[in-house]
Amino acid sequence: MIANGQSVTIHYRLTLDDGTIADDSFGGDPMVYTHGAGHIVPGLERQLAGKSVGDECDIHVEAAEAYGDYDPNAQQTIPRSQFPADADIQPGMSFQTQGPQGPVPVWINNVESDNVTISTNHPLAGQRLSFKVRVVDVQEATAAESGPEDSG
Repeated sequence: MIANGQSVTIHYRLTLDDGTIADDSFGGDPMVYTHGAGHIVPGLERQLAGKSVGDECDIHVEAAEAYGDYDPNAQQTIPRSQFPADADIQPGMSFQTQGPQGPVPVWINNVESDNVTISTNHPLAGQRLSFKVRVVDVQEATAAESGPEDSG
């Protein structure tokens, strides 16, 4: 059964309320994560606890337990000159900037000749997420798997 500290392998399909498939591992490589380490959205992690190998389930995660509510004040326009001149920046790209409490993930929403619109809202902020999940494997995590990891 899935519990904190275990290495969990799942296949999943992430669908948005409008029917758009945002991500899908079926037919490709499954995802491996360490349960309880915050590597996946909290609502999905919470609802996977106690599941076993072979379980298939449909899991719905509200925005607050996924990427948070959308904050319209989290968007700003900055001069294009604040990026390196040779940087090929495109909408949808993400990067980290330094905030008062450490690194902050930022997404590029729009690129114009003189300005770039950025946001600290995750692209899926404010959306309910629906997952179809199949548990492929559950085992004790190695020290390397359970250590800190960039989840950006």
